[in-house]
Amino acid sequence: MPTPPDPAVLYPDIAACGDLAAALRAQGDGCLDAVPLMSSDSAPLSHVAVESTLPHRKLLVISAWSYERGWSIRGEEAFQGMALVDGRTDDLAQIAGAARAWHDGVPLDGIRQVAPFAHLTGRFEVPDNDPARLTESEWQHLRKEAAELDTDWQETHHNLIEAAYAAPALRALYPFTSHWALRFSTSTRPALTLVGPILSAGSDGTYGVRGLMSQDGDRFATAQEAVAVAVRQLPSGLGPTTLGG
Repeated sequence: MPTPPDPAVLYPDIAACGDLAAALRAQGDGCLDAVPLMSSDSAPLSHVAVESTLPHRKLLVISAWSYERGWSIRGEEAFQGMALVDGRTDDLAQIAGAARAWHDGVPLDGIRQVAPFAHLTGRFEVPDNDPARLTESEWQHLRKEAAELDTDWQETHHNLIEAAYAAPALRALYPFTSHWALRFSTSTRPALTLVGPILSAGSDGTYGVRGLMSQDGDRFATAQEAVAVAVRQLPSGLGPTTLGG
């Protein structure tokens, strides 16, 4: 891979301002004057972070692209460190709008209205860290992610996520994916407690079910068949999902 250009060459206007924070304030036309911005000591032209007034939000991290002009954002919730919003744009003024909205605690849908480039991950905010709500939030993220995939196996993966979500016994568990296989936990992040079988969608249109410690498993023609088997393999006596960590 070629060496990326010097940020001062790719972003001469940012260099002229001194750092990305100063350039962002200039683009914000006053809207960021009272907003704390934290420049990166090691890459001041490329990275800056924005604090939020909401304690359940982490910093909104803004990063400049390395090979072409543009910027990315990522805003996480505080307990699990999972993304609530991300996105990419070449319009620094929109970045400034998103930064102010994140800082002010504007609801996620409102951030999208202020900065149309912003992409909502499907997760919603759970200020009290209720584990049932965090579980539902993660399911909504996986469903949105599966619906938005741009791959030749999108349909089978989407079918698997939707079939698993439709099963109450699986929907009560905290879901996550590893190498696009669907897995379950009885606790939320950041400390997962693995339980039950692993579900997968094959590129051949079939669906797999295997145990936690197994490399092999059974294949099924439909997602519903695979999910039904997975439900039968769940251990008995599982209680409500708990907070991890």
